Amino acid sequence: MRDPRYDILFEPMQIGPVTAKNRFYQVPHCNGGGYRDPSAAAAMRGIKSQGGWGVVFTEQCEMHHTSEITPFIELRLWEDKDIPQLRKMSEKMKEYGALAGIQLAYSGINGPNLYTKEVPLAVSAMPIRTFTNDPVQARALDKSDIRDLRRWFVNAAKRSKAAGFDLICLYGAHGFGIFQHFLSRATNQRSDEYGGSLENRARFVNEVITEIKEAVGDTMGITLRVSLDETIGDLGFSNAEVRDFIEMNRDLPDLWDLAQGTWEDCSGPSRFKEEAAQEQLVRGIHELTDKPIVGVGRFTSPDVMAKMIRSGTLDFIGCARPSIADPFLPKKIEEGRIEDIRECIGCNICITGDMTMSISRCTQNPTFMEEWRKGWHPEQMNAKGASENVLVVGSGPAGLEAARALSERGYDVALAEAGTVLGGRVTRERQLPGLSAWGRVVDYREYQISQKPNVETYFDSELDAGSILEFGFENVCIATGAQWRRDGVSRQHVVPMPLDAKMPLYTPDDIMGGTKPAGKVVIYDDDHYYMGGVLAELLVQEGCDVTIVTPSAYLSDWTVNTLEQHAIHKKLAGLGVEIILNHGVAEIAQDHVKANCVYTDTIRNYACEAVVMVASKHENNGVYLDLKSREDEWADAGIKAVKLIGDANAPGPIAWATYAGHRYARELDGDDIGDALPFRREITELARD
Repeated sequence: MRDPRYDILFEPMQIGPVTAKNRFYQVPHCNGGGYRDPSAAAAMRGIKSQGGWGVVFTEQCEMHHTSEITPFIELRLWEDKDIPQLRKMSEKMKEYGALAGIQLAYSGINGPNLYTKEVPLAVSAMPIRTFTNDPVQARALDKSDIRDLRRWFVNAAKRSKAAGFDLICLYGAHGFGIFQHFLSRATNQRSDEYGGSLENRARFVNEVITEIKEAVGDTMGITLRVSLDETIGDLGFSNAEVRDFIEMNRDLPDLWDLAQGTWEDCSGPSRFKEEAAQEQLVRGIHELTDKPIVGVGRFTSPDVMAKMIRSGTLDFIGCARPSIADPFLPKKIEEGRIEDIRECIGCNICITGDMTMSISRCTQNPTFMEEWRKGWHPEQMNAKGASENVLVVGSGPAGLEAARALSERGYDVALAEAGTVLGGRVTRERQLPGLSAWGRVVDYREYQISQKPNVETYFDSELDAGSILEFGFENVCIATGAQWRRDGVSRQHVVPMPLDAKMPLYTPDDIMGGTKPAGKVVIYDDDHYYMGGVLAELLVQEGCDVTIVTPSAYLSDWTVNTLEQHAIHKKLAGLGVEIILNHGVAEIAQDHVKANCVYTDTIRNYACEAVVMVASKHENNGVYLDLKSREDEWADAGIKAVKLIGDANAPGPIAWATYAGHRYARELDGDDIGDALPFRREITELARD
């Protein structure tokens, strides 16, 4: 039964000529599939429609071949041949009553055209701005080009209509869309009628929307996504100028889609951005327009959502990451099942799929992008197999997800935890600076397990192979995690590095366990994800003088993919951490660290009183190996299968662990597929010569 406080979230809302059934609006978001995996992307969007979203959008769709962002894999609408795959997506979106939206993007100075080899076109002649710093410049659009571009947008709108979409979003945010490039003085340096004054800079978007409405506006709603603030100083499209633009063009689109300036600002991780972080930038804009407004802010709380509507700040609750973590978020609110929501933890693992041009993952929702590939549904498990029971050893993210999903299938599950609390690495890491939201990985699964009569949890149960053989379980799942190595073995050192035993040495496990260094500390980071930077922040808070040494050219290098690398470096530099890039550690001496340049091998000494080693992890797989060595005893013990999963099998990010636990639960008692692929994929059709 729905709580009346949330009734306002389920009111129908008009967007031009179409009506959304409620205020839940899945804003455009990438998924790593794009044109390469259209059926996987379509099924993912369709699940959101089933989950109750009133509006479901595609990711950015490249609307013309003269502007594409290879190597990134997005949708394409270059010609009529692209319509069928997009129609499949729109049909999935609309299957349960959602409005289907498509985001049309012309990337301008963000489109290097590495695939099409076309000369990039931009508002003004400038170097291409991409994540990969491509050494290419764009030519400025002339008047003829602008007329062509307006026509291309109209053609794309007509194709979008033919593909069955109800809404078009014109992309002008995050620095990626041509409309932002026209509006911003940082990218618009024209001296003709398209440059200079705000009225002139707004001319192009006015022309395009007017012409699209003439072409399809009687049946499709037209939305405009604009940046709330470029946050780049006087030349940027500031929040004040955004307000002037909206007031000047108050009825221009059928809906204003407002998002923070850069993608990093808009989709910053929970470590740096709170829920509803963009509220102040949006507040008061509704007074400037009669059209509805959607905004984002990693909304996970229905109370915050309802407040945003009641206060007049927003008309629609825009969600990307929360809709990934739980596609059924609206339906769970509608059914009064708030406690069943898988809240987004803001880790941005989903974004890494786009950044690495791979299929996206979600830490909270292992079924994300596997709806079509593996047939996984986020709320429905496959039927129980022939076995009756499973022993899960270890209650970290892999073990917890395995136990939860196995219980959903109907197995009797015993969950054995060596300690006194559930959660493994997540329970430890959630105590670190900025990572408290990550605890939702444990909270959600712990609650779900507590509601299952077929799950028994046993604490203080550090099991050995002999004990497991005596229990009589049919299936044994070993999820005993991993420990950080102390010997420096990782990428730079494939064998243990030289270590003087007199230097106090700590691992992340030591520090999270309460044993911390003091004084001057050197952190060696050859992991390149979040741990080194987080520990540096923690130790500064504890009063240490911290130097962090990394062989990479960037601090916390891999967090470029989670949109936080810049924020991490800025924060640590502001805290006074000395950051040494492009240097490994050749040796740890009695009272100093010998750092070697990765290019010249030149040695620099850094005096310190302790070293924190953030290198690689060692799998806790001893129980599994002991069981495997006694495999001839399994049949007499009633054991059918023993499986090693998660960090105990191969350490990785938390999302890898929850995926491993879910996969184990899905595949238990399944058929042996031999050498066949464990997922579906689409093959490009060969053209006929």
